[in-house]
Formats: sequence, structure tokens, C-alpha cells
Amino acid sequence: MKYLLTGQETERLKFRLLEQKDFEEWTKLFKEKNVANFLKLDTALSPTQLCQAWFDKAFYRYENELGGMNVLIDKATNKFIGQCGLLVQTIDDVERLEVGYSILPEFWSQGYAYEAASKCKNYAFEHNFSDSLISVVHINNIGSEKVARKNGMTFERMTDDVFNVFSIDKKNWSHP
Repeated sequence: MKYLLTGQETERLKFRLLEQKDFEEWTKLFKEKNVANFLKLDTALSPTQLCQAWFDKAFYRYENELGGMNVLIDKATNKFIGQCGLLVQTIDDVERLEVGYSILPEFWSQGYAYEAASKCKNYAFEHNFSDSLISVVHINNIGSEKVARKNGMTFERMTDDVFNVFSIDKKNWSHP
């Protein structure tokens, strides 16, 4: 499946496909305040319903070659840390490739999002998937904005009144 990092690794993380057995673990994310807003999901839904919407979209992406989020597993503890991946997105009627990332709250502020996002950026450019990448971040999601900026991205523009688009061009990328 194009754009997926299945089997890839970083210093601390292993990447694999999302599986139905991950549902209960991933539901924890949607119990956190503001997460539905940050992920542009219906805030009226319960955590279980939000997780189901996420899974439906993830499997749709897998089946339709639209990239997708990879589950991140800590290599030392074998714990489910979060998800990160390359996603085909349409922003203002233009198809773009996004580096998306979501980490379970208990693992926030430990560098996992940046580690995984950096791997996705490098993988996309090394495989010539696109000449530029974006990350779309809710204006109040300061943690995700910091990850995008640390990943070499700069503010491009605001879209939908509440999301900022950060981007990096391959020509400005420093190969590791």
C-alpha cells in the first residue's frame, strides 16, 4: 500500500498497520479534552463513536491508496504509543501529502511525535512521493505546531478558519 511505513523503525519506534484489536487502546485518545476539535471530528460523539469514525476513515484510506496512519509501538516496552503516517489530503481543492501524527496522552511531550513525523518526512522524500509535504494543525494545538516546526516545516497559511497549514519543500529538506 502506497505511502505506508509498515515495517519501518526509528530509534525507539516500530511502525505497523492499524488493526481492529487496537480499538480499545486508541479510544483513550478521544477521552482527552479538545482532541475531537483538533482532529476535526464531531464533538457531539462519544469517545467510542469518535474512535469508530477514526477507524472507518483509516481503513478507507488503506483500501483506497490514500496513505494512512501507522501504529507506533515502543520497541523497548512493546506499548502502543500512537499513530503517524502519510495521508493524501485535499486542501483548498488541491491534493497534498500530509505528515499526520497523534500520540496517546500518557506519551505526550516525550518526543515520539517528532521522531515518527521526521521518519515519515524522510521516507516520503527518499521515495519521491512528493516535492512538498504539509502538516495541518488546529490553531490551538500548540504541541502539534511545535512538532511541525521542529520537523522543518514553516507556516504556509490558515485554512477553514481554525487550521494552520505548515509545509516543507524537498529542496529545503536536509537528508539525514
